[in-house]
Amino acid sequence: MDVIQVEHIRKRFEKKDALTDVSFSIRKGDIFGFLGPSGSGKTTLIKLLTAQLNPTSGQATVFNEPAAMMQQSGQKMRFGILTDNSGLYERLSIEENLELYRKLYDLPKSSIDRVLQFVNLSGERKKKVNFLSKGMRQRVMLASAIIHEPELLFLDEPTSALDPVNSAHIYKGLRYLNENGTTIFLTTHDMAEAELLCNRVAILYQGHIQAIGSPRELKKQHRENVVCVDLINGETHELPMDEETADQIADWMKHGWIDRLVTKEPTLGDIFIKMTGSELL
Repeated sequence: MDVIQVEHIRKRFEKKDALTDVSFSIRKGDIFGFLGPSGSGKTTLIKLLTAQLNPTSGQATVFNEPAAMMQQSGQKMRFGILTDNSGLYERLSIEENLELYRKLYDLPKSSIDRVLQFVNLSGERKKKVNFLSKGMRQRVMLASAIIHEPELLFLDEPTSALDPVNSAHIYKGLRYLNENGTTIFLTTHDMAEAELLCNRVAILYQGHIQAIGSPRELKKQHRENVVCVDLINGETHELPMDEETADQIADWMKHGWIDRLVTKEPTLGDIFIKMTGSELL
């Protein structure tokens, strides 16, 4: 079952296309990574799918309804969203901000405890938002996006301001949400994050999808047809994957001379750079 279907979406701002003929689908239970350099149209697509913008042409459906319906109250309960313009009340504490969302969704008080643990802020609940670091603010915004345990979660660069420890904590929580039924649409330019979390990814560049598939499929498609062999005497050999190489490797193995044997497989970052011509920051 598809939760999201996007067909030939185009979005034009004045004289420039942000998205050009974008099509894909996201199945229920996916963690789908929408990858691209800054300014490639990732955030624009989230805004289209959550009815904050209308497409210039094409169509998108969410939960088998036109995306334009997503701002209706019944649909708002079904999704959560974290973007760079997600709002917090500066003069309220973390807990007071989350209390507003708890009441909005008519949730039990225990939901605040649960979500604060999720984002690793249980001990900071009384802090005022205007005294928080950028990373802590981002975790509070994530907490507000998931407090109602949505069916579908939109995350726009969710760990961009977080240190590795808190990023790992968030990854663990996102996997838990996904295992319990939440479909996740994740935009990022962090290829390691995408490879760690996502079962399918699309690479976006200049408004077009350049590649789509699982990280494993994409790496297999772009893998060089060679094998790299390190021998115990320090020699390194890069050989074509053919019958002659198989015989040579068998001989080295028979004599116990092989220290390491790997195929020359690219990382997702290598594929991203190849598809977009953009260096990773």
